Amino acid sequence: MTTAADDGFRFRAIALPALLPTLLFGIGEGAVIPVVPAIAASLGADLAGAALIAAMIVVGQLAGDIPSGWLVSRIGERRSMIGAALLSMAAVTTAMVAVSAAMFGVAVFLLGLSAATFALARQAFMTTFVPLRIRARALSTLGGSFRAGWFIGPFLGAGLIALTGTVESAFWIHLACATTVLVVLLVIRDPTERLPRPDAGELLVREESSGLFRTIWHHRGVLLRMGTGAGVVSALRASRVAILPLWAVSIGLPEQTTALVIGIGAAADFALFYTSGWIMDRFGRLWSVVPSMLGMSAALVTLSFTHDLAAAAQWFVVIAVAMGVANGVGSGIIMTLSADLAPRPDPAPFLGAFRFTADAGAALAPLGVAAIVAVASLPIATAAVGVVGALGAGILWRNIPRYLPHRPRG
Repeated sequence: MTTAADDGFRFRAIALPALLPTLLFGIGEGAVIPVVPAIAASLGADLAGAALIAAMIVVGQLAGDIPSGWLVSRIGERRSMIGAALLSMAAVTTAMVAVSAAMFGVAVFLLGLSAATFALARQAFMTTFVPLRIRARALSTLGGSFRAGWFIGPFLGAGLIALTGTVESAFWIHLACATTVLVVLLVIRDPTERLPRPDAGELLVREESSGLFRTIWHHRGVLLRMGTGAGVVSALRASRVAILPLWAVSIGLPEQTTALVIGIGAAADFALFYTSGWIMDRFGRLWSVVPSMLGMSAALVTLSFTHDLAAAAQWFVVIAVAMGVANGVGSGIIMTLSADLAPRPDPAPFLGAFRFTADAGAALAPLGVAAIVAVASLPIATAAVGVVGALGAGILWRNIPRYLPHRPRG
């Protein structure tokens, strides 16, 4: 596989084609996601229905994993990112004109599909263009760009909602960001065009997407143990994204306040992504993922007892920030674990299987929240996710030393 492994590589070479589009796409998503439950409720959905619609974005991401790999392997990274930006624009336009909760849910699902394609295409671009000697730093920077977008987006959304008085105005931010992504990708020259074909990125996604379920069966032992733990990590993260806006709707917070609080939590998350990598390298993977999972689990269980308190809004702010800190401590853990565990001669099929397993957890958790809300209540659903998170921490506590023994560096 060929890469752009030349000694003259500079990070500015990927700033425009990869990092800027990633930042913009993250800003657009960050502006939209906090207001999804509120808009669903305004279209007639009850609390369980709003939870189901909020879950559609991660369900769309899971559904998009396989076809997005097929797409990127055939039309290339840059064209796939352009297609994802166009699909996201169509999705938010549909969301803005939605006249029913069902129509709005379809739009959110399509937004998840576009996010899956965009994420895989930018990973493939990095694999193609960045020299192997600095690929880990480049991928970490890419992840930081997306987290920065999730940090900025809610603040922009809160400001525009306060300015216009209309919660749907948050979608204009995504439209503006997606349009800018299109302009950037269409105007600048694709750096990978100078490379021989087929390139490393396209080979990676082609190999990841082929024989997925055969690969899952072949590696069923490690995926049952480590993959299940990673799935719980993703479940906690997806539940955080779904539960916090839903909780704000349930306790009656204004939409701009919700976006502002979620933005503050995202700021704490973003601030710790480098610290997470340092902890993993210095002390081992265990000391990043277990505290992260236990922190998020404890925050969710605590939140479940605050719904009817007089200080419910204050508790919501504290828990949102605490969950941002806990999630930040575990930044990059799923990609790191999958890279650690992947067989060296042919890692791509295993990487695809591991990501699919983790994404399955991310998709199932919000659906589970919606189901529990429908038959019980939001606090019970929140506590249940917290308990599952603690059990997942136990799974990884037991299995990481078994599969990834690590001695701290002196």
